Amino acid sequence: MKYATQRVAYPYFICAMVLFLVQVLFGALAGTVYVFPNFLSETLPFNILRMIHTNALIVWLLMGFFGAAYYLIPEEAERDLESPLLAYVQLGLLMFGALAAVIGYMFGIHEGREFLEQPLWIKIAIVVVALIFLYNVSMTVLKGRRTAVTNVLLLGMWGIAVFWLFAFYNPANLALDKMYWWYIVHIWVEGVWELVMASVLAFLLIKMTGVDREVIEKWLYAIVGLALFSGLLGTGHHYYWIGTPAYWQWIGSVFGALEVLPFFVMVIFAFTMVWRGRRDHPNQAAMLWSLGCTVGAFFGAGVWGFMHTISFVNYYSHGTQVTAAHGHLAFYGAYVMLNLAIITYAMPYLRNRKPYNQVLNMWSFWIMSSGMAFMTFTLTFAGVVQTHLQRILGMYYMEVQDQLALFYWMRLGAGVFVVLGVLLYLVAIFGPTREEIPGRMKAVAQPAE
Repeated sequence: MKYATQRVAYPYFICAMVLFLVQVLFGALAGTVYVFPNFLSETLPFNILRMIHTNALIVWLLMGFFGAAYYLIPEEAERDLESPLLAYVQLGLLMFGALAAVIGYMFGIHEGREFLEQPLWIKIAIVVVALIFLYNVSMTVLKGRRTAVTNVLLLGMWGIAVFWLFAFYNPANLALDKMYWWYIVHIWVEGVWELVMASVLAFLLIKMTGVDREVIEKWLYAIVGLALFSGLLGTGHHYYWIGTPAYWQWIGSVFGALEVLPFFVMVIFAFTMVWRGRRDHPNQAAMLWSLGCTVGAFFGAGVWGFMHTISFVNYYSHGTQVTAAHGHLAFYGAYVMLNLAIITYAMPYLRNRKPYNQVLNMWSFWIMSSGMAFMTFTLTFAGVVQTHLQRILGMYYMEVQDQLALFYWMRLGAGVFVVLGVLLYLVAIFGPTREEIPGRMKAVAQPAE
């Protein structure tokens, strides 16, 4: 590690992992309700379990992005962070808001809009957190070296903040509400978050492969162009059945299908860079998570998204378990694995240790990924059965749910495996380590590895 202020990333990663554990535990509880419908029905109804599960996911991923930015930007900009104090204040506000939201949800205090259930004061606090972060990282970059990695990362982070402002607009017209709701939910995860993903991956590949920066930056700009070209108008594949004009069915189908391209290019990009560069980097677990991230994103966000993005297919599959299959694998493959990759890479430097617990970390990769893959296949088959019985044969919704019981049991088993993989990862990252890296983190400006 080159700069002392990169240590700011350490508490961000710790808090992110705490919320990650909360997220998967509440996901397992929600999965249990599918097989035991009255489980916790009086204490924590299903809508509250699901709310905490999804909100914890969003918050810990953002916290991981913030930590990644605070780790890589000083190294890219070749200067310390503008204000480490502001970064710690930001973290405190973010954690307080997250815990307050969870407690509020448990007592039924929320606004009801899916993913945007936060009370108004928490939404305002998120804006304050975003402004602190953007000031800190933007000033760091503007006063230091500018690279393609930091340019793209800042574009993604500014996009996250700007599109969040639509959370404050809640029109009475339901169709209009959904249009602007997707400005956040879609453009975040299928637009500006992809820029964050591409920039962090580029940083990791520069550090771990030794390929020339210029080569990686050319790939990075190509990915960014594809992501913005397909992702912005790809929002239209959510507009099919909410009362918008019929032309959105063509726009959404065409550009929704094109959203596969940036994820496919990321796979080619990552594997090509690893093949061209050195493949003996000591942190093999970070390399595995980085490569796995591109493959998981391609299949989860790309292939599984494409499966039901065309309007005449979506007409039947919309709102079924096919959507749940796509959502789980897309978030896991693209953004969960990305955060786990940068944390795996950075933690040895942040803890002043050589890369440690490599085998345990890689076991967590395979257990977690296998569990998520099995869950995805299970939900996909459940969705196909549901589509046929409910949308073709016309059976009632609850009758169809009875026919899906076996799939829900298998989904619960897969969820338990995911939780086990998460626990192994936490032990690998925060558990006992080997000897210190001699003199590694004592100077303020050492050359990169």
